This record gives sequence, structure tokens and C-alpha cells, in this order.
Amino acid sequence: MLEFKRMDPSFREEYNALLAASGRQGCEYTFVNLSLWGRQRMVRFEDWVILFSQYGRCSVYPFPVGVGDPRPALDAIFEDARLRGIPCRLTGLRQQDCELLESYCPGKFRFHPDRDSFDYVYNIEDLAFLKGKRYQSKRNFCNRFWGANPHCTLAPITKENLPQVQAMLDRWYHDRLQADPYQDFLLEQLALSRAFSQWEQLGMVGMALMDGEQVIAFSMASPLGNDTFDIHFEKALDVADGAYAAINQGFARYLREQHPQTRWLNREDDMGLPGLRKAKLSYHPDHMVEKYWARLWEDEDVC
Repeated sequence: MLEFKRMDPSFREEYNALLAASGRQGCEYTFVNLSLWGRQRMVRFEDWVILFSQYGRCSVYPFPVGVGDPRPALDAIFEDARLRGIPCRLTGLRQQDCELLESYCPGKFRFHPDRDSFDYVYNIEDLAFLKGKRYQSKRNFCNRFWGANPHCTLAPITKENLPQVQAMLDRWYHDRLQADPYQDFLLEQLALSRAFSQWEQLGMVGMALMDGEQVIAFSMASPLGNDTFDIHFEKALDVADGAYAAINQGFARYLREQHPQTRWLNREDDMGLPGLRKAKLSYHPDHMVEKYWARLWEDEDVC
């Protein structure tokens, strides 16, 4: 079996270079997401990185990351699944990955799109400036916020002000659990705790919306390839109308100024939640990162 291990911060630059060369744009491939969320493991196999993850209660293999012929890496995945006695389930496939897998293993895999995991990708110019009629309502939100809160400021997140962000986040969770005690934020809280404790090692960037010394909204991201940032987390307190719109636009402008090579903002998927889908569509994505699953026909429908 392959000897998988957790992502090590020392591997970040090498992995990010390999990811950029591969052209993969799914948010599940960012070094940050692989480091923060759940039981995710990796192994270097020849010129490829093979990943092993938990999706719900299922063990899955995201399509391997690398450049060139992936067949040796795929063979290693097939053998690893066989030795573990688990179904061989591949995730994060692009259309061309499906075609390659079908040509390599004709008729052996079934494929299906995973719409709930499609990423929403936006032109950074659109989110930074909100020009045109289709962004009128978003401009109105931002203008109302700044008109009612001219004293508020935007500040980059640093290791020094992370405790203030944490205090705001504690309040955000408290307010949500007061409204609905049955909501489950455990995995997200664990991921954010790891993000705060490894902020510099992970290479994250962020923006805080400040009311004096108090954080009322924040957004956090990391690079995904050479021209894209992946927005991992975004939260706002219910203390000022339009705070979400203000931090969204403010962070887009900041990334555009500080990282001028950036063309796209990947705001990740909607997890199949109707309200989140509506919100993401309301910002008019330029395109979606479509993703597919593949599974051997011979495997039973169990995880």
C-alpha cells in the first residue's frame, strides 16, 4: 500500500509549483484546503502527488496532481484501493480526465458530474469594481454600508491581529448557535483553528473589516495556480447591513493591487445549499470549475 502522510508546510512551495504546472483549478487541490480540512493525506509518487481523502464517510482518491502521463500514478491508486479492500473512487476529475480514464480503462468506470462541488470563479475586475447594471444591487449594499459606517476601515490580516479575528469568529459562532443550537460547525472550527495556528506557514492572506479595534468581517484566501486566489473563509457579524458586500469588494481590490497577476477569484462550491447557491450566482461567476466522480462498475454501492 502507499504510505500516505499529512501535508507538511515545508512541502508548500514545491506542491504549489506542481499544482500550477498541472493546470488544475479545483479548490480541493489547494495546499491550504489539503492541510486544514479533515483526514487528507498525500504521497509523492515519481513525478506525481497522489492524494487520499475522506469525503463524507467514503475514502476517495482525488485525481493525481502532476504533469505528463498519469497512468503510472493511476495504476498505483488502483493497486492501493485493491490492497485496502475499498472501492476505487476518483474525485475532482475534469472532462479531459474522464476522457483519459475512459481511454485507458475502457468501459470499466462509471462517471457522473458532482454539481454541488462545482466551483464558482469570478473575474477579479468584476468583484473589485462592481461595474454595470448587473452589479447595481451589490454597489448599493456597499454604498449603504460605507455611508452608514464611514469610520470603518479595511486592514490586512496579520499574525498580530489574528486574536481580534478569533474574537469576532467566537461571537459569530455564538450568535449562530443561539439562533439554532443544532447547527454543526465542528469541522469548520477545526479548520480555522489550524489556519490561525499555521498562518504564516500556510502562506495565507486575508482582510479584516474593522470598527475601531473590533473586527466585524473578514475574508481569507491563498493562491491557486499562477493567476487565481481561492477564497477559503468569509464571515461577517450581523451588526451592519452590507458588511459581507463590503469585505467581498474590499478584499478583491486588495488582492488585485497586491498581486497584479491575479485574474480570477475562486469562491469555491455551494455544497448544494440553496441559499448559498443563490448568493454565489448573484455575483455572476465568469465560469464554473466542473468536477466529476469516477467509480469502477464492479464495486458495490457502498463506501
